[in-house]
Amino acid sequence: MSPSSLSTAGVLLVTVPAVAFGGASLLAHIMRDIPGYLDNPVRRGLWRAGHAHAGVLVLFALVALLYIDRADLSEDMKGLTRGLIAAAPVLMPLGFFLSVVRPSDTAPNRLIWLAALGGISLAAGTLILGIGLI
Repeated sequence: MSPSSLSTAGVLLVTVPAVAFGGASLLAHIMRDIPGYLDNPVRRGLWRAGHAHAGVLVLFALVALLYIDRADLSEDMKGLTRGLIAAAPVLMPLGFFLSVVRPSDTAPNRLIWLAALGGISLAAGTLILGIGLI
């Protein structure tokens, strides 16, 4: 694995405790019946989506790093691909969480666009990687 991919993997692995903390936080909201979570379906749905996407996308990005080094891409394109794929597990969950920060939020605010930006980042990165592997 290249030094760049190892560094990116290190950063992604450092985010895993944040994902675990998020899961513990969701569990605490459920177990303690904290107002603004169980009684707020929009917030509950977006926070669950944020937590789930964070965990899955971190794992996906770590696996993708193994393929980036083997792709027939220039070093600049490999770096771009690493960045795009690694950005998704950060941007997408942030969009879900930050769009309904207040317990009284019943609709997402404009920060929900971070989730869309994360999706675009993931799509672009995987498209480049896929082309580089073909």
